[in-house]
Amino acid sequence: MSIFRCACALLLAVGALHGAAARAAPPSVQLEELTWTEVRDAIRAGTTTALIPIGGTEQSGPHMALGKHNYRASALAGRIAAALGNTLVAPVVAYVPEGHVTPPSGHMKFAGTLSVPDDAFVAILLGACRSLKQHGFLDIALVGDHGDYQNLLKEVARRLNREWAASPARVHYVSAYYAAASEGFAQALRARGMSEAQIGVHAGLADTSLMMAIDPGRVRVDRLQGLAGTKSSTGVAGDPALASAALGQIGTQLIVDQSVQAIRQAIAARR
Repeated sequence: MSIFRCACALLLAVGALHGAAARAAPPSVQLEELTWTEVRDAIRAGTTTALIPIGGTEQSGPHMALGKHNYRASALAGRIAAALGNTLVAPVVAYVPEGHVTPPSGHMKFAGTLSVPDDAFVAILLGACRSLKQHGFLDIALVGDHGDYQNLLKEVARRLNREWAASPARVHYVSAYYAAASEGFAQALRARGMSEAQIGVHAGLADTSLMMAIDPGRVRVDRLQGLAGTKSSTGVAGDPALASAALGQIGTQLIVDQSVQAIRQAIAARR
């Protein structure tokens, strides 16, 4: 065979391999950005893990966008999926329980918060998980950015795993995600000299720094001063004055690393 023919054969072989790889790897980890055939082909090629990120639409003080939980859950789920490999991310669940609507309680006392009943929230998650299983996903992980519905996520996973006992598919409630976002990140901030009053539990230094690391445009930096206090007046429990993207990156890395580890362990146990 001539050198020219050898070269042509080699190029054709490389092209075939590249084409196969392109068909096997979807162009995005975000399910809603793919076509149905791309999802089908990804599942056939071994992409059988799906993440369902759960956010929420709630007040987060005068300085932070109402979609804070949604932006964070989507971005961090994407990073987790990329680290895991063979994983797609379902659309964010943005409608979650946030308190009674009338008379308003909890975050519903602040304009813009959207709340749904527990049973409606659970029904959405059940339907999403069952849909993913129907398409061939074997490991479905629930990652929630908000603290108030964590027990509901755990119950959804328990309920579906009982329902699917005869199937290889499983739902994994990833408690490590929220644990890293809350106590894990708070511990890291305390080690850097931040006080509990600064760190806070809602829209304070920790919460705001996480948002700044994900999407700083969602934080009104000109409103960070003078917000220290309690949610009763401003919607803030903590002090965001010293919040920064650099601090937030510590927390986002914790969330990604610990979630990836927990999901890998859950998948290994399922297998």
